[in-house]
Amino acid sequence: MCETDHLDSSGMSRRDMLGLLGVAGTAAAVTPILTADPAMAAASDLALDPRTTPADPANYAPPTGLALDSQAKDAALSWIDRRSNAIIGLNDRIWEFAEPSLAEWNSSWAEAQFLAANGFTIKWGAGGMPTAFVATFSNGTGKPVIGFSGEYDALPGLSQEKGNPRHSPLAYHHDPYAPTYGFGHGCGHNALGAAAAAAAVAVSVAMKARNISGTLKFFGSTAEEQLVGKTVAVKAGVYKGLDAFVDWHPSSNNGTNWGSSNAMYSIAFHFLGTDGHGGSPLATRSTQDAVTAMATLTEYLRESYQAHTSRMHYAIRQTGQAPNVFPTLSSIWYYAREGSPARAKILMDRLIKCAEAAALATGTRMEHRIMAGTWNQLGNKRGAELMHANMTQIGPPKFSAADQNFGKALQRSNGTEESGFSETISPLTPPAPVFMGGGSTDVADISWQVPTIQMGTAHQPRGTKNHSWHHTATGAHHSGHVGMLMAARYLAGTTVDLLTQPKVIAEMKDEFERRTKNIKWKSMLPDDYELPLYEPPKWFLERTGQKWPPKGVTWPPRRIVSTETAPDLGPALPPSNLPPLE
Repeated sequence: MCETDHLDSSGMSRRDMLGLLGVAGTAAAVTPILTADPAMAAASDLALDPRTTPADPANYAPPTGLALDSQAKDAALSWIDRRSNAIIGLNDRIWEFAEPSLAEWNSSWAEAQFLAANGFTIKWGAGGMPTAFVATFSNGTGKPVIGFSGEYDALPGLSQEKGNPRHSPLAYHHDPYAPTYGFGHGCGHNALGAAAAAAAVAVSVAMKARNISGTLKFFGSTAEEQLVGKTVAVKAGVYKGLDAFVDWHPSSNNGTNWGSSNAMYSIAFHFLGTDGHGGSPLATRSTQDAVTAMATLTEYLRESYQAHTSRMHYAIRQTGQAPNVFPTLSSIWYYAREGSPARAKILMDRLIKCAEAAALATGTRMEHRIMAGTWNQLGNKRGAELMHANMTQIGPPKFSAADQNFGKALQRSNGTEESGFSETISPLTPPAPVFMGGGSTDVADISWQVPTIQMGTAHQPRGTKNHSWHHTATGAHHSGHVGMLMAARYLAGTTVDLLTQPKVIAEMKDEFERRTKNIKWKSMLPDDYELPLYEPPKWFLERTGQKWPPKGVTWPPRRIVSTETAPDLGPALPPSNLPPLE
């Protein structure tokens, strides 16, 4: 069998899949792909009409005339222009806080206060998570209801001075044995939340000025980097009642699409053993050996058990702190990504088997816990076409010469082509006929509840990676401000059209119903799921009017404590290892 014709885990060759998804356009040919995995099939354009082949990316042309000129849109965009300094101020404050997932005390407060100061009512503790909130503005009849997404968590180890194209962590923690870097916005969530909040307020201003009916709901979401916030909130029903949801993410390009993403499980594994001295390791149940063994075993999955859509990666979060001390507790944290929930579960189950094997081999005890689980993304073609039309109507971002020089310096430090920041709108093209896997987002769970639109703007130069210090460097720099403000404009323009064009929302809903008619969505979180919470500081609880712990949460949580004893090495041997004399 040649390399390009290998089988995936479904037993289908890539050539077969290409035939089913693009070349063979009959209903009989596409039936297997539409029934084999409903979650993946729904994300394919075959779900819209099985009798036709998906649009050819080379020949597809997005419809014209979707984005309308209007005084309401002008009012929204004008507000963003007039209040750009305040929006940038919110962006930079959250960048400076650089708070970790589930502990965004200052960041969430700043974002909520920005919305409250501009006429939104705030309800804290969405889904039982202290730093999650829902901000609401309503006018006229209150219909339709449009949702926005705000995120504000930073990433570990990605601290970086703003505007510095050379690696120079802003927060550096000295330890002669293990220096570390602080948290940083290497995914641009400071900009994500600031732009979305600005767009929501700008649209509310236009609604009041032009007497437009509707409700805007802004969802302040915690812990996107851990895929916790929205998955928990969706399961709790926080996103019910929406007609459409608009979202964006910092990117290296300016564009939108209606493609899918990987479903994902997040699992934490804890190994418990016995302590001991490094100089006398005999009869020790080594938990450090256990996490090392598990990491090694899971690496062997890559060749024979992971399809082209699969991703598996991990971080050893806790183990030995000194070579001469055996830790009684070691932890390793995994992400298991696949094209659908069913496939992600198969990969997760294999990881659990590897953990069990590692525990068996090292004589340790293993516990595991699902930390998060999110579906693959469900795109909306009509929504993407509306967003693309607005991006084209408003135009691409314009970066200064200084911005472009900074971008090229970042690319030079990364060893990539020095082309600077993108100043074009990417063509809107249909998803590839064969899904090849990739990242994950907890917005995906929302996309199975309501028609969802996503887009990205150039917030980092091409060739640099997300989750990198290069991205942190742009977050509070002028170049990052340019991309963030353009995102606010695109979101606002699209939302005004949603509010004033009921036909478009109806088309989005019709497409959503056709894609999901064979799907019964069920949260990937187990019924006994425990919220992974940190106790908020007293000032945060007082300001937000929350009580601790949230309803249904036991605090403090159960402690994970080793109670293991030394392993049995067998009966003692006589000194000379000879049988006793008769």
